[in-house]
Amino acid sequence: MADPSSPAAFPTALPVLPLRRTVAFPLTLQPLAVNRPMSVEAVNMALAGDRLVLLLLQRGDDEDPDVEKMHDIGTIGIVRQMARGPQGLNIIVEGMARARTEKIVAEAGMLRATLRLAPEEVQKTVEVDAYVRRIQELVDRALSLTSGLAPEVRQLVAGIEDPMRLSYLLGTMLDLKAEEKQQLLEADPLPTKLELVHSLLTREVSVLELKGKIESQAQQEMTDAQKQYYLRQQLKAIQEELGEGEGGDVKDLRARIEAATLPLHVKVVADRELDRLARMGPASPESQMIRTYIDWILELPWNKVTEDRIDPLEARRVLDEDHYDLDKVKERIVEYLAVRKLKGDMKGPILCFVGPPGVGKTSLGHSIARAMQRKFVRISLGGVRDEAEVRGHRRTYIGSMPGRIVQALRQAESANPVFMLDELDKITSGYQGDPAAALLEVLDPAQNNTFRDHYMEMPIDLSKVLFIATANQMGPVHPALRDRMEIVYLSGYTEDEKVGIARRYLIPRQLTEHGLAVDSVTITDEALRAVISEFTREAGVRNLERLIGTIARKIAARVATGGPAQSVVEVTELETYLGPARFKREIAFRVSRPGVATGVAWTESGGDVLFIEASLLPGGHGQFILTGQLGEVMQESARAAVSHIRANARSLGVEANFLEGRDLHVHVPAGAIPKDGPSAGVTMATAILSAARNVAVNPEVAMTGEITLTGLVLPVGGIREKALAAKRFGMKTFVLPALNEPDLKELPEEIRKDMRFVPVATLEEVLAIALPSPARESSEMPVSAEPL
Repeated sequence: MADPSSPAAFPTALPVLPLRRTVAFPLTLQPLAVNRPMSVEAVNMALAGDRLVLLLLQRGDDEDPDVEKMHDIGTIGIVRQMARGPQGLNIIVEGMARARTEKIVAEAGMLRATLRLAPEEVQKTVEVDAYVRRIQELVDRALSLTSGLAPEVRQLVAGIEDPMRLSYLLGTMLDLKAEEKQQLLEADPLPTKLELVHSLLTREVSVLELKGKIESQAQQEMTDAQKQYYLRQQLKAIQEELGEGEGGDVKDLRARIEAATLPLHVKVVADRELDRLARMGPASPESQMIRTYIDWILELPWNKVTEDRIDPLEARRVLDEDHYDLDKVKERIVEYLAVRKLKGDMKGPILCFVGPPGVGKTSLGHSIARAMQRKFVRISLGGVRDEAEVRGHRRTYIGSMPGRIVQALRQAESANPVFMLDELDKITSGYQGDPAAALLEVLDPAQNNTFRDHYMEMPIDLSKVLFIATANQMGPVHPALRDRMEIVYLSGYTEDEKVGIARRYLIPRQLTEHGLAVDSVTITDEALRAVISEFTREAGVRNLERLIGTIARKIAARVATGGPAQSVVEVTELETYLGPARFKREIAFRVSRPGVATGVAWTESGGDVLFIEASLLPGGHGQFILTGQLGEVMQESARAAVSHIRANARSLGVEANFLEGRDLHVHVPAGAIPKDGPSAGVTMATAILSAARNVAVNPEVAMTGEITLTGLVLPVGGIREKALAAKRFGMKTFVLPALNEPDLKELPEEIRKDMRFVPVATLEEVLAIALPSPARESSEMPVSAEPL
């Protein structure tokens, strides 16, 4: 077999070994890692024959390069060594000669090329000798500037007499890009190749000299504790030498800071943080944190405000258009706008809307923002238990971010939006801190112009923000928060008000949402009032809207299946649409027997009727039994009522020893629901006296009031809600403490017209209305047990 190192022995077709990011030169040894299937196949083909392959540089980094992506000139190499590894083959190839491809085809899972030699002529001329000597001098200079090369390299270079071998050896030693190495391989004739080596070597020497200059400059300022600073100085020196200065991101941020109209104290912080970012490398973990912080500074609306509509009449028109009734709230907003119109720089009020669900607290915030032409942002506080939710996290933590107040400011893109702090009474405190305490600064007009978020760490002016909080009850709200807010109570709606709301808002909205024309469906007044009284029992209108939606869906289904386009909903058809009525007037039935009295109570969802039952059990020992999951205050009210009755038994129409040989059991139905408060005192006393006299209580009388040991009736809260509940249940007479009489002025006119309100000061006055006198007991029969 012919010697494969002889040029005459090279075949005209060879398997192709594609190379990525490197070039194999003739007259040199090249280690290669082979792991692509097509490359492994080419090596296996070579090893099965004469061990020859054609080494070609591919364009790009494709895993399976196309024929068109291969360079035309490459190196014929012979595989001298091969070892199999876990990720493929490791081979050492010796470059034998330069070759040019005639044609490359893909076959049998690899590339195969038809080729011809591209011989290189070695000429010994004066020009070649000059290039060789200059190259050897540059090698000496490079070796003197770096400690990374062994001294033997100088001897190796000096001992090479073949200028072609010298060119290719330096091509493998220099840190060159693959395209530069390919350019060196293709260069012809020899002087051109030597000129290219000289140019590349000169560049390398310049880089080494610059590196030494940078190291020398940075070394003068470096100490053992400044290694990180030293690296930054190197980067800075490189940038100054190249004339690049600050990176593009830093320049962009600096331009944005200059273009933004930031307050002076904010601009100082932004410039300081930007200078820190400019001194850091992009790979520093802190650089992204600083970049995010600067973005937050630039995105906050420091001086951006929307122009308020300060026309009180127009604002009132918008509020009336969106909401029915709620005159107190509307008057308060109109007053604020009127003062703004006269004074110009009044701070925004901090209002708190308190009322049962469904009365329009949240939607009222939207209307206020629309009336004032301000941006609106709702911040839900339900379930918030971490102080950082309000004030933000400090920037020392990974993933830290501002609190909800600052986030809402960015969302509003305005420094004077309307913020609605929804469900303020649902805040809870945990081991992470008390969010309610963090809100103290936010909701204090004297402090919120310098609110400090833990993340931003600079004063933020919230004085232009109109804060509106909402709650169902004020009990769970922090006392200091209550002191900072102007509380506006929104009570439940009367039946007439619900009818008006349904006509103006709910019915048109539900018909539109269900694809029906507003004038295609008519719900009669009688049917609408029946839906309100017999299918819902709520202070607001949320369930009423759902039921109207149910009616609209059934009508829409009928129309879609070919039914009539026009519909009239009568009261007799409600069972078809909504099923049987859920609520019946059961007062007369519940109090038809002695020992049962009707009270009224305030709840989170408005007012409600409370039935209190009392029974005297024979064969007892004078024990007092209380059931119905009553709170401590309610239990004490019951004991106070019993004590007063025992002390004044004869004047109250019962025997002094009415408990002798008997036990007294007081029960409040709906035992699964906790109950508490002093306002059921008179109702308990009335129920006990009803049982003792064996006379039923007037079924049309509802009552409320706290009782003392001396029989006085003390004032209680929630008179409006309780009166509305009594009206919903069909009561005709409402007994209340005389000291609560001024609260009657707050009741709607229809309530005062339809019900009789009796202020009382003592228990005897309550009994005169709710219980027939003992003298008439024998002549009066209990009322019917049939419900109204």
